[in-house]
Amino acid sequence: MQIKQCRGYELEKAQSNTSEDFFNRSEVTFVEDGVEKTLHVLYVRYFDEHLGSFTPYEADPIFKDGEREVYFRDFVALACLLKNPGYRHRKRVYINTEREFAAAFNGLDFEKMRGLFKYLAEGKPIEIRSPLEFIAQPAS
Repeated sequence: MQIKQCRGYELEKAQSNTSEDFFNRSEVTFVEDGVEKTLHVLYVRYFDEHLGSFTPYEADPIFKDGEREVYFRDFVALACLLKNPGYRHRKRVYINTEREFAAAFNGLDFEKMRGLFKYLAEGKPIEIRSPLEFIAQPAS
């Protein structure tokens, strides 16, 4: 699997009677078996306000690579894809429980994840042989 792009954004109200402004969307575009796919993860914006509960990061932007500031919402879909390889076959995922959201980040190697964004900031796609490469290994 080759990761091409990760991005996220805050949804805005399209009409006054909708609740889009309570949600964020995170997207990861990847190529698998020669087919380009995009996974869209819709989640409750409240989780961004408590990102320190799920990650070692305390505030947005979570880090800066070159000139690009990486926000938590840019990071979410990639984390979900790596923790749940079955999502490769889906287009959309909706997460509205804190437990399900936390599971996407539990055990991730955040330093390796940060390294992925360095390559992406340079416009280089990243080849991932196994999602297990991004799971933190216990110290021996």
